[in-house]
Amino acid sequence: MKLTSLRQKVDSIDKAIIELLNKRANLSLSIRKLKIKKSKGIYSPDREKQVLSRLAKTNKGPLNQQAVEAIYREIMSSSLALGQPLVIACLGPEASFTHQASLKKFGSLVTYSACDTISEVFNEVEKGNADYGVVPIENSIEGAVTHTMDMLVDSDLKICAQIILEISHNLLSKYDIKSIKKIYSNPQVFGQCRMWLEKNLPRVECIEVSSTAKAAQICTKEKNSGCIASILAAKVYGLKVIAKSIEDVPHNITRFLVIGRDDVGPTGEDKTSIMFSIKDKVGALHDMLVPFQKFRINLTRIESRPSKKKAWDYYFFVDLKGHRQDRNVKLALSILEDKCKYLKILGSYPVSE
Repeated sequence: MKLTSLRQKVDSIDKAIIELLNKRANLSLSIRKLKIKKSKGIYSPDREKQVLSRLAKTNKGPLNQQAVEAIYREIMSSSLALGQPLVIACLGPEASFTHQASLKKFGSLVTYSACDTISEVFNEVEKGNADYGVVPIENSIEGAVTHTMDMLVDSDLKICAQIILEISHNLLSKYDIKSIKKIYSNPQVFGQCRMWLEKNLPRVECIEVSSTAKAAQICTKEKNSGCIASILAAKVYGLKVIAKSIEDVPHNITRFLVIGRDDVGPTGEDKTSIMFSIKDKVGALHDMLVPFQKFRINLTRIESRPSKKKAWDYYFFVDLKGHRQDRNVKLALSILEDKCKYLKILGSYPVSE
């Protein structure tokens, strides 16, 4: 077949795709109006999970699943931007890792509101200035992000979804490595690159700032400075990549949470996050965990944090497999509530790998 004929076939398919996308957009607008009428959130993580799972079963190639998900991420993003665009609060500025995680979840067509701190992300959603927020919760090297955990204690917001992002750290600057006297980055990032810095820049001052993108912004203006940030930050802020992938451990993964005001329905493949405090007695923590063993519920994470209200009083954060509406999870949480001083269900949300 001639090249011209093949291109005509592609043009014909493109025309059909545009028509179908606009039909889909009109249906999305109708769904949006119904959700607003019923005071429901515009973004539905459970529905998103269903769509992507169905596409994975339907896709026969040659496009791989990653390509299909990337395409549909933008299709869904365009639907979320119809009418009054969805506003997502995240740690900024542009090109921070939290911003990149937000793009992975919500696509490029919604509105992003850059915040200076994790507290500000929570506040923006609580005040209604943003529909959802995105915050980091744990890193595979450095562990829990304690500020996020502390905010979850008192906030009425719920965890709606999670985002898994592979992180690569890079030394960026306008100068060569021998001229760098100061390096800016997020405190967690310095922890993830500690050995590389000790070996390659042992005498350089490391200055902590709120995000890697903020570090890149400062680096563009300050003489003989560098920053540790992403390749995207280098492009956005016009910096040179001096050294790539300087993290101490490969497969550096950060998990982010999407926080919002609404509960999320079950999908059949969910995770629930809870927080509880225990009574001060021997074996108290063991007693708290017995209900999960009884109902064969897998715990995927447990962390403790000081309550900040009383010395040696702790909150425990637990992630478990299943949705809060699942029968076995309901029964286990009911028993736990009777045993502990305080129980808070932070949210049930689709599993994302």
